[in-house]
Amino acid sequence: MRTDDVLNCAVLVGDGIGPEVVPVALDTAERALAAQGITLAPEYLPFGRDAIDSHGGALPESTLAALDGHEFMVVGPHDSASYPGEHRGGPAPGAVLRKRLGLYANLRPAQAIPGIPATAPDIDLLIVRENSEGLYADRNMAVGSGEFMPTPDVALAVGLITREASERIAERAFEAARARRGHVTVVHKANVLKLTTGLFRDACYQVARRFPDVTVDQQHVDAMAALLVRRPADFDVLVTENLFGDILSDLAAELAGSLGLASSINASDAQVMAQAAHGAAPDIAGRNVADPIAMIGSVASALDWYAAAHRDRRFAVAGASMRAAISATVSAGVATPDVGGTASTAEFHERLREVL
Repeated sequence: MRTDDVLNCAVLVGDGIGPEVVPVALDTAERALAAQGITLAPEYLPFGRDAIDSHGGALPESTLAALDGHEFMVVGPHDSASYPGEHRGGPAPGAVLRKRLGLYANLRPAQAIPGIPATAPDIDLLIVRENSEGLYADRNMAVGSGEFMPTPDVALAVGLITREASERIAERAFEAARARRGHVTVVHKANVLKLTTGLFRDACYQVARRFPDVTVDQQHVDAMAALLVRRPADFDVLVTENLFGDILSDLAAELAGSLGLASSINASDAQVMAQAAHGAAPDIAGRNVADPIAMIGSVASALDWYAAAHRDRRFAVAGASMRAAISATVSAGVATPDVGGTASTAEFHERLREVL
């Protein structure tokens, strides 16, 4: 078998509903890839609460070392709040992964699925979020936190925006727009944050010059939030800094049906990590009612990334097949309780297997 007919995949199942939704996503991907002549080869690595019990930490050094050698990763949710006290003080496992692997791009699509009630049934956009700097305290200082308190009654935060990171994420956004409808909206707040988000805006427009075939415009983040509610179909790709992207992507997900349906990938130029936007949902863990749609969509998006990186359309076709299987399953009236259905996770999975 040729090496390009095998997709090696690191799998970190995670906490809460991770053991329920990650296997469904992997099985769906395995079937979609097999139809394209590709074998999925997963390597399961210790992660989360199970890793604390077996290896003394939620993200053991052995797992990190193994991930350095993987291009394609599937990561379930983590429930850091439930870890023993001595394991709750540092950065969350997801933050450690993003920083160590340099996963600077967070791509979050938002598209309504026919058959699932949506506030904005015509929404179909991609939010390209800068993932390595901004106002996030865990990623904007070389030493220590970007938040500090000169006195107990005064709290300050340092926001970091660099031209290099801004241009890098803008390139990903314009490349994505070329594969979609050819329209990028730069989201900023340069009327108030003139230096920081002004630099971000200007860097994006500098990159736009290299993509004359892509239409570019801009919006202030507050106006953008309102426009997403009023006329989301007018937008294709949004590119923005970290905090704005976090907020807008949650809003877009809810408009498309539910945050629980929101897929997400974190990527660098060399690696991609599929991880749904939702959390571990410990309140429903083990009850066979978790919705696997977001995890399946995340893996499908990672396959799109892999197809572009390797110029092998078979992986994108497999990703499209996974999304089509979701639509066919929901259209047949099979859905989990979070979106108004009555199907269990296992029943949803079984229907997916029938249509793939």
